[in-house]
Amino acid sequence: MSKQELEVLGQHDAAVCCPGLAEAALDEARATELARVFKALGDPVRLRLLSMIASRGEGGEVCVCELTPAFDLSQPTISHHLKLLRQAGLIDCERRGTWVYYRVLPGVLDRLAHVLAAPQSAGVSA
Repeated sequence: MSKQELEVLGQHDAAVCCPGLAEAALDEARATELARVFKALGDPVRLRLLSMIASRGEGGEVCVCELTPAFDLSQPTISHHLKLLRQAGLIDCERRGTWVYYRVLPGVLDRLAHVLAAPQSAGVSA
């Protein structure tokens, strides 16, 4: 595994695995891991790509041939952005013939949402 790749944690409950930012202070390793993920999401092209892939729903896939025309960028540039999203542990892909199909990794968005969620106050209703 390269130094830029993140190990994807098991597909278990985010609350058990990782406390949110407001629940406990981050240790150095977790902060570094999260910074890589948020850095990947910090680019508008990558954020749009993730949104386009995630909008297919749980288990949904999108072909790279559908992603490329949505941008005024070359195919190699789109591939580079997709590679960075893969390295951040947000998406995965599968080659089928000449096309590559991308999907959001299960639970990834829920785990990120949990990290950013404010803790619920006991006895306070929404």
